[in-house]
Amino acid sequence: MIKKIKNLRCVYFLGMAILFLSLSFYIYQVNAETTEKYSIQDYQKEISRLSQENKDLQINSAEVSSLETITQVINGLGFEKTEEIHYIQVIDTQVVVSK
Repeated sequence: MIKKIKNLRCVYFLGMAILFLSLSFYIYQVNAETTEKYSIQDYQKEISRLSQENKDLQINSAEVSSLETITQVINGLGFEKTEEIHYIQVIDTQVVVSK
């Protein structure tokens, strides 16, 4: 009878140990899954942000290349850069007469 009680205690102890390990593993799995889902959401936000940034960079690149083209066309036309600007002042009461 004492041997049965010892065996029963061993079975209870083993059962409790298995139950504790199973519960611990379950909590670990739930935590890992939750962490992974939040990571996926963060990665999706990052992908959206990078996609928008990529579109902005493509637009900026197109603008820069068009400005470079305009600069090359202006240089090709032979325009010169002005250094000084002189304004002619006209007084309202004067009239210009040509001969």
